[in-house]
Amino acid sequence: MTEAEAGLQGLRAQDPTSSLIELLDLGELQGARTDEDIFMGPSQKQPRHRVFGGQVLAQSLIAAMRTVEEGRSVHSMHGYFLRPGDANEPITFGVQRLRDGRSFSARQVHAYQEGKPILSMIASFQTPDEGIEHQSVMPSGIPDPESLPSTADLLGKFDHPVARHWAYERPFDIRHVAPALYVSATGDKEARNAVWMKTFGPMPDDPDVHRAALAFASDYTLLESILRKHGMSWITPGMNVASLDHAMWWHRPVRVDEWLLYVQESPSAQGARGLATGKIFNREGLHVATVAQEGMIRVPTGLPNEVAGAAASRS
Repeated sequence: MTEAEAGLQGLRAQDPTSSLIELLDLGELQGARTDEDIFMGPSQKQPRHRVFGGQVLAQSLIAAMRTVEEGRSVHSMHGYFLRPGDANEPITFGVQRLRDGRSFSARQVHAYQEGKPILSMIASFQTPDEGIEHQSVMPSGIPDPESLPSTADLLGKFDHPVARHWAYERPFDIRHVAPALYVSATGDKEARNAVWMKTFGPMPDDPDVHRAALAFASDYTLLESILRKHGMSWITPGMNVASLDHAMWWHRPVRVDEWLLYVQESPSAQGARGLATGKIFNREGLHVATVAQEGMIRVPTGLPNEVAGAAASRS
């Protein structure tokens, strides 16, 4: 066995779920409060040394949750990514207590590195209440996750830092319903994408941790609904992709250590930006959350979509 093969075997043996739990276990800085409650969190190492956006979202939610009275759960969040974060440095989270009403609480969170905000977010929390109910219907005809290849099945053979990270170091098992866009784009050019996802190992029973972890995972594949429409893969030559904002609504209780279906579509792309929306269902068909995100998607100047797609299919 070569050294590289031994290293890959070691990565396969690890359970990255524990790293997610550690990332969401923020420390509070005592005595540091002005008009903010201050928390500190680690960063997950990344091959490209930029903080994963879903990590900052999830940690910001945990920081806000620490300041809200017990029994009030997050139901919505709206955030803007302001600067790329350094994955080799910790992140400081400042929480402002905007309002505490009879039923709702609002918090604003800024995530800082080197004294500059990398994310600005507002989240709203609600005491459980009764009311009218309806929901979207889970799509039919979706294959079971057990019948689909995992990211490790697709990328585990590549000795590349990004491939190894995606295959073995992410805490979520991601399984694409249509052929994945990791190295090529095949199939219909539709502005739709769907994946099954869950953590590799069990998570603590704290419902807030599951809600935050769902925000973490919601940032993985959402923009793929835009790429798929134009026949582009993640390695399309010269392409530059970055998340600009992220909004999320939690509708019903959720566990991220059980399979969830994430159905995504893109209603529009223009001006080097694309909008994507997603609905998340549990395996019983309950609509547990909705997500929206706008991303910057740039291709080389003058490169038509058809050429970009052809380049992706040859990769």
